[in-house]
Amino acid sequence: MTKRRQHCFEYNRESQVTDSGSTRRAFLGASAATMVGASILHPSIPPSREVRFEKPRAKVERLGIAAIGMRYQGTVITDKSRLFGDVVAIADVDRHVREQARASFGSTPRIFEDYREMLDRKDIDVVLIGAPDHWHSKMLIDAVRAGKDVYCEKPLTLTIDEGKVLRDTVGKSDQVVQVGTWQRSDFRFRLATELVRQGRLGKLQKVTCTTDKNPTGGPFSSAPVPSHFNWDLWQGQTPDVPYIPERSHYTFRWWYEYAGGKMTDWGAHHIDIAQWAIDSMPVEIKGNATHPDIKNGYNVATSFGATIKYANGVELNVADEGRVGILFEGDLGRIFVNRGSVSGKPVDRLKIEPLSREEFTCYDFDNLTRPERAGKLDAIINHMGNFFDCIESRRQTISDLESQHRSATTCHLANISMRLGRPLTWDPKCELFVDDNEADSYLKREQRKGFEVA
Repeated sequence: MTKRRQHCFEYNRESQVTDSGSTRRAFLGASAATMVGASILHPSIPPSREVRFEKPRAKVERLGIAAIGMRYQGTVITDKSRLFGDVVAIADVDRHVREQARASFGSTPRIFEDYREMLDRKDIDVVLIGAPDHWHSKMLIDAVRAGKDVYCEKPLTLTIDEGKVLRDTVGKSDQVVQVGTWQRSDFRFRLATELVRQGRLGKLQKVTCTTDKNPTGGPFSSAPVPSHFNWDLWQGQTPDVPYIPERSHYTFRWWYEYAGGKMTDWGAHHIDIAQWAIDSMPVEIKGNATHPDIKNGYNVATSFGATIKYANGVELNVADEGRVGILFEGDLGRIFVNRGSVSGKPVDRLKIEPLSREEFTCYDFDNLTRPERAGKLDAIINHMGNFFDCIESRRQTISDLESQHRSATTCHLANISMRLGRPLTWDPKCELFVDDNEADSYLKREQRKGFEVA
């Protein structure tokens, strides 16, 4: 047996990978993690399960919350968390951002430049991570090792191998982790997923996930680092380069050093929902892309697409043109879903053939008791509620670490194929490319000393 396959054997024995490539833990999580719109699917909820409208928890029940990364999304998730706990600490490498955040959330939170300095605080029970993508894995690992439960923004990882480290670290802990793929808590996406899994489209054949194109820009000029901004700390594990304002804050998404463009930014949402419905793992990936050649400019693809084949025969196409959303196609019908609608004949037929709770393939009992919510800000209420419910019950969240590692992996696979400019074959059990050392070299990246994800 080769060293490569020996590794695969040992990994499979340890994590109990199923034939579809999912771990036993992921399978059990999926079996307990699907809610669909309550009033659409079942007109009445049993009397013992009254609909829950979120209200602030009593002071004695409230947890201490620390938030890291306080630009837009960090403030959104921190605001939604206040139904369940009190914000006691805030960390951001930009002094202007952290001071503004402290003002927004009252004068009580202590502020930190380096998040690591606050993790030992005994009044912190929960950590929220809204920092850029290249920081997600290390911050999550540090928080879990400090004994905190964690809500981490998507995409979960910068590389595929980071997800393996996360699995090992979180698996050895007792901590609860929720990833911010809130579309799992949006009733439109959950309805579409459930209809697919129930066979209302017949045999699922093809899924298309459409985003829009990556922005283009550059060349950009370097500048002196602002006195209020810790550029060295912001860079973290990535190469130390001269400060260019467009590399940081929102536009970090368009640099491969820190993220993966729309493929990971939107793919972490849409590909996650697609994969939830497909219920299998990718085995063949063919990406196509045009990459810019602009020094000191955005370097993610200017146009891109991918065709991904799954072990169960389903084909997933990723496109950067067309109506943004997800199209499911089976031999009996089609369903389209995005953040504004869910449509198709199987949806229309719910009026005469509703889905009963007893027919569900998956459950999430707590979210079944919540009102239907759709759209980002409302769906995050249910997503955050699920997180705090799981903190209380110590069970697995709806966007658990394993499923989100696998969703992020598919996004990374597409980017790797795009960057190499050729098709790839993937072994989802071993989490390695098949006889392809060049592609395997993309599973991880060099990391600056002191910021390693390990």
